[in-house]
Amino acid sequence: MPNFDRRTFHTGLVAAALTAALPARARADYRGPNVILVRFGGGVRREETIHAETTFAPFLVHDLIPRGALMPDMRIAQLDGVATSHAEGTLNLLTGRYLSYRDAGSTLLDDRLEPTEPTLFEYLSEAFDIPSHQALLVNGEDRPQEEFFTYGVHDHYGIAVRAEMLSLFRFKLYKTAAILTEGGSETVIAKAAADREQLLARDARALTDSQSPEVTGFWARWRDRYGDDGLRNARGDRLLTALALSAMEDLQPRLMMVNYQDTDYVHWGNASHYTRAIQIIDDGVRQIVGAMDGLPFYRGNTVIVVTPDCGRDANPLMGVPFQHHFNSALAHETWAVLAGPRVARGAVHDRPADQSAIAPTIAALMGFRAPQAEGEVLASVLT
Repeated sequence: MPNFDRRTFHTGLVAAALTAALPARARADYRGPNVILVRFGGGVRREETIHAETTFAPFLVHDLIPRGALMPDMRIAQLDGVATSHAEGTLNLLTGRYLSYRDAGSTLLDDRLEPTEPTLFEYLSEAFDIPSHQALLVNGEDRPQEEFFTYGVHDHYGIAVRAEMLSLFRFKLYKTAAILTEGGSETVIAKAAADREQLLARDARALTDSQSPEVTGFWARWRDRYGDDGLRNARGDRLLTALALSAMEDLQPRLMMVNYQDTDYVHWGNASHYTRAIQIIDDGVRQIVGAMDGLPFYRGNTVIVVTPDCGRDANPLMGVPFQHHFNSALAHETWAVLAGPRVARGAVHDRPADQSAIAPTIAALMGFRAPQAEGEVLASVLT
């Protein structure tokens, strides 16, 4: 209990000092469009997603693509050191650069990538007067290493223009702090303190435990609805959909990235884990688009961008189907779909496009620059 209070107190002091040290800037109000970036993953092939004859994603193919633009031949560049994996692909999307990260993990198996280049969240918050709770990253419970993507280590950006994270990890941080504050039996307090220290040990950076009052309020309402036991809320990618929908109603993010992940369960060896996960993600996209169409804050003023973090191989000689770790050509093949204002309806970008184009294209849609991005804006699908 004393450790909790002291740590929280010092965290608050650090936050106050950083805020006081920031230069005053006049930033314009942001009016839109809002953007929702959906990571359709981790890792899928074109055959099971955007190909109409073989798809497991009927909403994507039959509803979303016709109302937007399709990039069927997006690729991850074949460069030395570029891995076709989830964290790396996500940072390619967020920064518009390859190898734009450093590994801050302490061991070989503890991969913990931190952005070394500004992310879309940082560019947006630096350019416009947007509170942190309106720049959101929704993360899965089995990808704790992606909790570090809310801000990078670039000198000009960083924590002052960070995004907020919605994830089961962050909810557990909120919940354990609340239990310690509320008090209870020695057993309850001891368990909450132990769980909390284990959570905090995942991230040695300052301010991990500090979220905005708006997000703290979000977690309070989430806890009222679902309780502490974890048995009433959805899990896996269905949880990410629930978090995203609740955030759209409650926090109204201007830029939100939803990092779906469940297709990666195919590594357990069962191909149906992959195809079923595609169906679940597709239904999540359907619900998010429904909220875009139905909520006044989003209706007519929101672009959705759907794209995988990487592709997948289907090697019949492998015991586990649908790999992506062998750097095969198929693992470098992805796609993207955009729909919403300023996107050409029914357009097809029939030339090869690079994954690094996603970040500058989103920046162009939202009216800010991403000067460190290497990719080119997909001008052929914008109006």
